[in-house]
Parts: sequence; C-alpha cells; structure tokens
Amino acid sequence: MADRSPVLRIVTSAARGSLKPLGLAQRGRSRLWIDDHAWWLGVVEFTPPRTAGSGLNVGAMWLWHDVDHLAFHVDVVRTSPEPFRTEDQFTPLALELSRQAAANVTALREKFPALPDVTRYLTSRPVRRGFLWETFDAGIAAALTGDPATARDHFERVLRKDPLAPWMVQAQEKARELHVIAPDRDAVTAWVAQAVGSCRSKLGLAPVTAVIS
Repeated sequence: MADRSPVLRIVTSAARGSLKPLGLAQRGRSRLWIDDHAWWLGVVEFTPPRTAGSGLNVGAMWLWHDVDHLAFHVDVVRTSPEPFRTEDQFTPLALELSRQAAANVTALREKFPALPDVTRYLTSRPVRRGFLWETFDAGIAAALTGDPATARDHFERVLRKDPLAPWMVQAQEKARELHVIAPDRDAVTAWVAQAVGSCRSKLGLAPVTAVIS
C-alpha cells in the first residue's frame, strides 16, 4: 500500500533522524511518536491525508485524563499535508516535516518545563464556551500547585454546565470529587498519580515512581 511503502518508510526514516535524538519513541510502526514526561506526553502525529502523503500534528496530552488512546489536549500545532508523488519529490518534504516536529517538541518542552509553568498557562487562558476539559485541566493543575481557591473556582465552572453528553457526566463526577479534596494537596497528588498510572498502563507505557514532582 502507498501509505506503508514507500510513504511510511520515508516518514519513519525522517522522524528517526529528527525525533529519536531528542528521546522520542515511535509507537510501534505507526506515524505516532511520543515525548514522555511521566504525567504528560508530547505527541507527534504524521497524519495521513486522504491521498498518499503526510501532514503533522504536535501537542501535549495530560495523562490525568486516564484514557486508552493518545490525544491532543493543548497547544496543538497543525501543518497541512504534503502530497506524495514520487520518492524523490516526497523525501525532502518528509525531512522538513520531521524538522518542524522536532522544533515543535522543543517548544513544548520549553513552554512546560515544570508543573508551575503548566499551571500558569492553563489558569491564565480565557474560559472558552464548549471547552469543558480545559477548565477541568486548569482546576487540576491549580490544586496540584497548592491553590485550592483557583482550583475550586474552575471545578465549579465545570459543575455548573448542563451535562448534555456522557463525557460531560464523567467530567463532572471527577470535578465533584476533586472539588472536595482540593485543599488537600497530598490527596490531589495521590488522585492524579492513580489516574496517570492507570492511563500509562492503558497506553502500554512503563510505570513511573515519581509521577508529580
């Protein structure tokens, strides 16, 4: 198939040259690469377009969501797909995509070097209608860094929404539990550590001892 031979081969070769030196790991033989930071991931996806070729998505995933699939939760940079016509034509395009991926991964690392930086970013964003998980994430980050008032404010915003879908019910169940324990930083840290550990297991990632530091 065109996606695997030669497109995937070319994309994988280019990614190995740019991403592997940064410490990223390829997910099997897929177009996905991850930058593992214990409780969050940098996710790189060389997206397949409708025709042969590749685009690029790079963003961060918060593992406290405890899901069984990779996701983009914040700071997603998208690059339009490059078409494949011939190996000679596509190879330099794949190399450029891989260089862009490496630059975006480096930018994520610089933006989120530690939990306080993540908290400042998440809590300083304007609340957007329809983006319930963004508010939820800001609440968790604030609670983890010892700001229960800000955390509870964000959790209360989540709880005020009409739960119009099952995922909203799930979000509110978690927000309600976290709202109660928000003043207890150790309890929040334990809650997050359990969620992150579960998520890492579902994703097939190695367990880590110190989840939040």
